[in-house]
Amino acid sequence: MKLKNWALLLVFGLLLSVLVACSGETEEAEGTKEESAAKEEKVLSFTNPETIPSMDPSLATDESSFIYLAATTEGLYRLDENAQPVDGIATDHTVSEDGLTWTFTLREDAVWENGEPVTAHDFVYAWQRAVDPDTGSEYGPYMMNNVIKNATAVSSGEVPVEELGVTAKDDYTLVVELENPTPYFESLTTFGTFLPLNQAFVEEQGDSFATSSDTLLSNGPYTIENWESTSSSWDLVKNKDYWDAETVQMDKLTFEVVKDAQTAVSLYESGKVARVDLTSDLVDKYKSNQDYVVTPDTFVYFMKFNQEANEALANTNIRAAISRAFDKEALVNEILNNGSLVANGLVPANFTPMPETGEDFREVSGDLVTYDLAAAQEFWKKGLEELGTDTVELELLTDDDATTKTMVEYIANQLSTNLPGLTVSIKQVPKEQRLDLDTSMDYELQISRWGPDFLDPFTFMNLWTTKSGNNFMGYSNPEYDKLVKETATKLAMDNVARYQNFLEAEEILFEDAAIAPIFQSSRAQLVSPKIKGVHVNPFGATYEYKWANVGSE
Repeated sequence: MKLKNWALLLVFGLLLSVLVACSGETEEAEGTKEESAAKEEKVLSFTNPETIPSMDPSLATDESSFIYLAATTEGLYRLDENAQPVDGIATDHTVSEDGLTWTFTLREDAVWENGEPVTAHDFVYAWQRAVDPDTGSEYGPYMMNNVIKNATAVSSGEVPVEELGVTAKDDYTLVVELENPTPYFESLTTFGTFLPLNQAFVEEQGDSFATSSDTLLSNGPYTIENWESTSSSWDLVKNKDYWDAETVQMDKLTFEVVKDAQTAVSLYESGKVARVDLTSDLVDKYKSNQDYVVTPDTFVYFMKFNQEANEALANTNIRAAISRAFDKEALVNEILNNGSLVANGLVPANFTPMPETGEDFREVSGDLVTYDLAAAQEFWKKGLEELGTDTVELELLTDDDATTKTMVEYIANQLSTNLPGLTVSIKQVPKEQRLDLDTSMDYELQISRWGPDFLDPFTFMNLWTTKSGNNFMGYSNPEYDKLVKETATKLAMDNVARYQNFLEAEEILFEDAAIAPIFQSSRAQLVSPKIKGVHVNPFGATYEYKWANVGSE
């Protein structure tokens, strides 16, 4: 009996040893799987030329802000790889016969980061907030005035925000009434100003809203992490609660502010980032690199003249002289050296065709202000005589990135050399500060740029109407205002007549020397072949990251 029991104990002991060993192997295997999963996390890293000026959809006005808003927030629609609107929070919409009432059906499976549903009320609140004078939005009035019913009256404080033509018929039906028929309204809804906001969350955050990751609420493909308003780096992390999370392939996208192009290239060459912009001095070195890419752009750079800041800039002849006194061909070919084009008008080339003929708007409108030293000096002489002086001192405000610095030094030198008696000093500041100085009109000359928000010349032409939320330079011409306003009102359904108005208005703009066009940009970049599905949009947010992925090089 004792022997039998001992044998049983021996067998049990051997069995226990096997089980313990197997258990150890299982734990080790699970640990290996976890390590493997961590190693397989899909991550792409990028540089950004500046900090993000704003993550508040109502207050954002610049390229960087709209890129990250598009990545973290879903509007009614978003742009696909062909820059066509595809389903976002809206799954469908109908338009009344007169084109004035748009009814959007919203999906019921979209939620905010805190688990609350995204509803029609979120759009009503956000759009009302964008045109509320107390918000101080530039883009709200710019995008919605003369488009959404009563937006102009609301933004000017004449009627309460509740009068804006946007209502929630129920939680998942949004009704938008337009002031005038707007054929491009669907594409307009993809833009950052039209993104929804969760009212309870925004009001709970108060003045802290959109100043850090903790005071933001995402409903889009990614959440933004490790970000504050002064951050020099941040992450986009896959939003697991996004309604279309299965489509989002990247676990994380990391971004670091790098203003020096050579530093950025060094990061690229070491494999730490997947895309960098090249400055002119680096293009020749890398244009034979297999990763070299030139991407045409629709951004137009121009010089703004603050007519209220300096007596000289209130003089049309002085402005006309400055507009013609710098060699733009040399600028794009020698200074920029990245495929950019000379701009001799406002609406960019290869952006929008003329109705009926299909000709490019820029070709039809032609060159309205070119480099012409003789003409520049003649205008300058007349302007100085009218001012009763032989000297003018002006300060040129610009961003502080490396490319802008080189470009501005060239322009300032050209102006000071070609216009006798002119002295131009340069003031370089971070982009966010420049935007603030622009809004407060605390500048004399300024290098600025504009990229289209939707596919229509109106996105450029409306900038310079007297009450535009982007004018900020004291320019006003009633005839210009009339022509542009008519394209959105009585001519809204007559595209041929609309485009004729645009042509006439653009001519007036440069007869008045309201701005000085400089160039239409292109991007010379090194882009890793492993990047897949990152779309470059011709309007709205420059980059679309929803469909980003990595593949074999």
